[in-house]
Amino acid sequence: MGRDTGVEGGVGRTALMVAAARAIETQRPDALATDVYAAHLVRAASTSADWPLRIEDVPDGEANPLWGRLARYFGLRTRVFDDYLLAAAHAGSWQIVLLGAGLDSRAFRLDWPPGCVVFEIDQPDVLAFKRSVFDAMGAKPQATRRPIAADLRQDWAPALLEAGFDTNAPTAWLAEGVLLYLSTAAEYLLIDTVDRLSVAGSALAYEIKLGPESAVVQQGPIYRSAKQQIDVDMIALFDHAPRPDSAADLVNGGWSATTRTAFDFAREHSTRMHGCGLEPMPDDALTANRWVFAAKAGDRSANGGTHRLLP
Repeated sequence: MGRDTGVEGGVGRTALMVAAARAIETQRPDALATDVYAAHLVRAASTSADWPLRIEDVPDGEANPLWGRLARYFGLRTRVFDDYLLAAAHAGSWQIVLLGAGLDSRAFRLDWPPGCVVFEIDQPDVLAFKRSVFDAMGAKPQATRRPIAADLRQDWAPALLEAGFDTNAPTAWLAEGVLLYLSTAAEYLLIDTVDRLSVAGSALAYEIKLGPESAVVQQGPIYRSAKQQIDVDMIALFDHAPRPDSAADLVNGGWSATTRTAFDFAREHSTRMHGCGLEPMPDDALTANRWVFAAKAGDRSANGGTHRLLP
């Protein structure tokens, strides 16, 4: 039986939702990503103890907006960012920083090159919950793992540096599903901190949502089903203030950047996504989502040269 934990409120519950989506993706015959830990994380919390872990457990299956369409989106996002991080690691970025790591299990499930260090930054209760689940499973990370209890809305750089982050080494940063919930000021802080701590050859990937979304979209099936089925009010959790153009800010600071949609990647993976593909739909909550990939240019000859990591 699941237990009450601090991970279950607010944004923490969305982490459980994404973990459930990964569990469902893992059991699909056309799975894009495999996460054998996701189901354990979902079952360990009382809030999500009875959530579905297979698409076959959902009465309306793939037609369910939450566990069909949105869960497949999360499965695709997991695969794309897995590929990004592994490409960066194999290209020489042995430092991996997961910003707002949530219930991410990449330190345990990905086949990291030797010498990789995975820093996970998130709230202390989220990290404690995850540690309890992995400890109970006897799970062992595939890279050096360094969890860091810090709030991304505040100055989190000192905690990262104290954990052993090397400011002279190339880094692959990931902010997966984080900026949507941060204020404009916190997004500026995050982007500025990443830029300040990154040497040439570093890379950053993150998710944004173009806005504002119309009332029709906000009342659409994805948001409505999340609220009705698992009591996650995503609209209320999002920060609705005007968003900065962080990709442009990075480019102005010497980075290169490209912005893509989930539908771009769905087409690339279409031969595998037999059960439920992702195509644009009218007034759809996924239409405004963008995935940004940036790389910091410059001379890094001492570290083997600059590389670009744009999908």
